[in-house]
Amino acid sequence: MSEENNLEEIKKFWPKDAPNVNNVPKYVKKYKKDLIVIKYGGNVLIDRNIFNNFIQDISILNKLGLSIIIVHGGGPRIERELKKSNIQTKFINGLRVTDKNVINIVEKVLIDFNNDIVVSLNKKGSKAVSVNTKINNVINVIPDKPELGFVGVPQEINVEIIKNIISQKQIPIVAPLGLDKDKQTYNINGDTAASAIAKKLKSRRLLLMTNVEGVYDDRKTLISEIKPYDMENLVNLKIVQGGMLPKIKNCIEAVENGVRGVVILDGRKPRAILKEIFSDQGAGTLIRK
Repeated sequence: MSEENNLEEIKKFWPKDAPNVNNVPKYVKKYKKDLIVIKYGGNVLIDRNIFNNFIQDISILNKLGLSIIIVHGGGPRIERELKKSNIQTKFINGLRVTDKNVINIVEKVLIDFNNDIVVSLNKKGSKAVSVNTKINNVINVIPDKPELGFVGVPQEINVEIIKNIISQKQIPIVAPLGLDKDKQTYNINGDTAASAIAKKLKSRRLLLMTNVEGVYDDRKTLISEIKPYDMENLVNLKIVQGGMLPKIKNCIEAVENGVRGVVILDGRKPRAILKEIFSDQGAGTLIRK
């Protein structure tokens, strides 16, 4: 198919509020042979309009033939279910303390959400495949700190399962859950799971969709691009702090271990993914060497 014909096909499904369609073939060529890992998390998980936008953007990437892996979170949904069961949990350094009762609820909520994403994408004509502790498990874990309970650290990623799904032009949808050597389920921080997969696959991009625009400097101005060393300085100067710290740690580790670039972007903004991939100015903050 010629580029002109190809462009005419793209125009049929390209959203009006997305970047200039005429540039799309150039960027498709740029990313065609690479992998893009997208972490979908934060409070963007609750709003159904944002969810539907996300589904549409992912189905567009799939139609364009890009190889993508989705890793999702589930914090707000888990919170809701725990409240229904009158279970209170506490956090240590941003990680939920997860006992036997909590892990059962976490696993159920995350697998339900995993299926929700798969079904929604399949309705759009994409073929998405569930990857969780019940089917196609790809993350083997070791326990994190004992006081956290069933919270795991990725130890091994089964990339063959992921590569096999992608080779069939399908989208792996990965829940941040893993199994230990005794097949016990563990909860994993979503950014940590996404970063571990991106590192193992040496992905071209890791996009972390969250509910902030990106990283700000000391004047509260959004930083469009930054090197890991300069990012560490922002942390040391306490310009970046609080809930962003674990996210930044994962970003720096990913870039230092084979991921070409990590982007923190605002998942609440329509077409954030398309703006990041199909425009030079991108969206959010790009961290790369």
